[in-house]
Amino acid sequence: MLIAFDSTQQALRAEMLLEYAEVEIDICPTPKEITAGCALSIHFPEEDLTKVKEVIEQERVEIRGIFKPVQIGYEQLEI
Repeated sequence: MLIAFDSTQQALRAEMLLEYAEVEIDICPTPKEITAGCALSIHFPEEDLTKVKEVIEQERVEIRGIFKPVQIGYEQLEI
């Protein structure tokens, strides 16, 4: 799974919050298939989706969206 952001500040804030919540994450470049205002995205395991959504909502992190890899590109999930 992948979180895309509109700002680098929000990406770095989410990184800190998710690491604190003990979610296994990786910072990566935003894939070209996803239009976002920030070049950084966060990869995380699908089994942590519920925890990730809780952190984003509780901490009011501004995101472009949460995306799931599909055969060709990415599909945006409803939040």
